[in-house]
Amino acid sequence: MVPPWLESLLSTSFFSNCPSHRGTPRSECNMYCLDCESGAFCYYCRSSRHKDHHVIQIRRSSYHDVVRVAEIDTVLDISGVQTYVINSARVLFLNERPQPRSSTGKGVSHLCEICSRSLLDPLRFCSLGCKLEGIKRNGDASFVLSAKNDEETAERKEGMARRLPCKADEGSREGRQIHSHHQPPPYNDDVSPPTPPPPSTAPSNSRRRKGIPRRAPFGY
Repeated sequence: MVPPWLESLLSTSFFSNCPSHRGTPRSECNMYCLDCESGAFCYYCRSSRHKDHHVIQIRRSSYHDVVRVAEIDTVLDISGVQTYVINSARVLFLNERPQPRSSTGKGVSHLCEICSRSLLDPLRFCSLGCKLEGIKRNGDASFVLSAKNDEETAERKEGMARRLPCKADEGSREGRQIHSHHQPPPYNDDVSPPTPPPPSTAPSNSRRRKGIPRRAPFGY
């Protein structure tokens, strides 16, 4: 129920300077290899020693180690663990964070089963370390990803992919039917040009001006 590298990860100390790459801009030991389980290392060590391995990066939040959910949920079942959004990324804490009993409000309804830390959501644990301790105590949880759940998720996605084109075809057919039923008649009065009015028989102003001129009488 617990992968062999998890306890080593939780007990590793991060963010010390790499002894092999001191003075370089990215020499913090904030990475961990799930294949080697050889402790923390820096960016340059990863490029040279763990190029094709499964490596996760550890980050800091309020002086506590966190890991992004996107990096850990592919190899670990993190259900029941509280997650947080920090710097636009969803993360979870590696180990429990001490919290004074007095800071736990009376109105808090969700508490960690191991350290009694207040939680935002109705979950069981505040960190991976607390879930590990809960598994050791009760055995009613697991870190192993369920292959059955993965298969069901894949089947649901495949089923949705098969149904979507059918719905699109139905919609297009329906649109074509509606369009064909509501086509305007070929000689619709609304769209045909209006009939020009008959020519007027009344004399125009130009003809009246071209008539016999009338001169004013001569004055004596």
